[in-house]
Amino acid sequence: MQVEQQLSEIQNIVEETLTLAKKLGATAAEASMSKVQGISVTSRMQEVETIEFTNDGGLGVCVFVGNKKGNASTADLSPQALKLTVEKAIEIAKYTSEDKCSGVADAEMIATDIPDLDLYHPQELDAEFALAQALEAEKAGLETDSRIVNSDGGSYNANLGVRVYGNTNGINAGYPSSRYSLSCVLIAQQDEDMQRDYAYTVSREADKLETPEWVGKQAGLQTVSRLGARKIDTAKVPVIFHRDIASSVFGHFIGAVSGGSLYRKSSFLLDSVNTQIFPSWLSIQERPHLLRGLASSPFDNEGVRTVDTDIISDGILQHYLLSSYSARKLGLQTNGHAGGIHNCIVTDTGHSDENLLREMGTGLLVTELMGQGVNIVNGDYSRGAAGFWVENGVIQYPVHEITIAGNLKDMLMNIAAIGKQREVRGALQTGSVLISEMQIAGN
Repeated sequence: MQVEQQLSEIQNIVEETLTLAKKLGATAAEASMSKVQGISVTSRMQEVETIEFTNDGGLGVCVFVGNKKGNASTADLSPQALKLTVEKAIEIAKYTSEDKCSGVADAEMIATDIPDLDLYHPQELDAEFALAQALEAEKAGLETDSRIVNSDGGSYNANLGVRVYGNTNGINAGYPSSRYSLSCVLIAQQDEDMQRDYAYTVSREADKLETPEWVGKQAGLQTVSRLGARKIDTAKVPVIFHRDIASSVFGHFIGAVSGGSLYRKSSFLLDSVNTQIFPSWLSIQERPHLLRGLASSPFDNEGVRTVDTDIISDGILQHYLLSSYSARKLGLQTNGHAGGIHNCIVTDTGHSDENLLREMGTGLLVTELMGQGVNIVNGDYSRGAAGFWVENGVIQYPVHEITIAGNLKDMLMNIAAIGKQREVRGALQTGSVLISEMQIAGN
């Protein structure tokens, strides 16, 4: 079936659902539906482990009866099932509490112009091709070094889907998208020491993925580099978060300025708009309409239009990130963040990775984080870590079984430099991040 035809059929189902909801007594309603086809293939030690085809689809409906809300969903799209689903949602709404902040997004905020963001690049879901990609990546990894003794597998995934959202304030729109990824996880051993690491590539376009040889070799090199890891003494030192994991630092900031944390008063950044959060050279720009962007979208999960937003300018917080509900709770207006962020790009200081190490001098390069010891309420930060000890700007040896700790307010303000080589495989794009000082707990 042509994707345009599929899109049209889903829009008809969404329209039918919204009409039914109004007819059966809802004062407002929203419905979303997606259809996804995919293939997932894994190999382990050069043998096929799994081949899965998926063909998923379902419709979710949310109705409002006054200020009461009810949700229901169905994978059965027959007229009888749609009617039953809407009836159940309305029935549920009758038993929920009144909440004056609930409801669909305000009509003036709804997206009316739906740009084509070039997110759909279909390729045949071919099991032989997928398997060859996984096997080649794993083979390249296993051949990288004789100390690589085992594999947790090569994996190839492809998904082609269509998403449609509609509500009773005038939107019924959708778009197709595609996503491809290839990864490899390896295990190396030297004497009694065993280490594990991985590499991956992801893109909207299958032919823009890194080669299987690159993925395997990268996984191999990273795994072997961790052999001989030691513990280090407890100290206060500068820390670099490698770009592969640096987005997590900004992810905690994003969580703290998102509406849900704010209206519950569970954020260390309450009442922080127009205050300095980062150094004055740092900005964070959200660009939701990047062509082929992994987190691009013309509208958010409530149909609110997404727009270019400077979240941080010159280190100062410009906006909270709000959905309709959280905005109403705070007496503000939604800005298109129901469902999260869309391509947030952090500025850099122009440092190459080598220059960033030299800038740090002596300290810790963190390449892996473990545990969830982050308190968004007060900003306390404590996580298990592994990486490399650096002296005079040169990596000396791998380290493991340590904890890094600090407070997010201090960490964000003490960012000393950010590398220019940016990680672009997620919704938040940043280079490696140098923080001037953190507590390391080791021996």
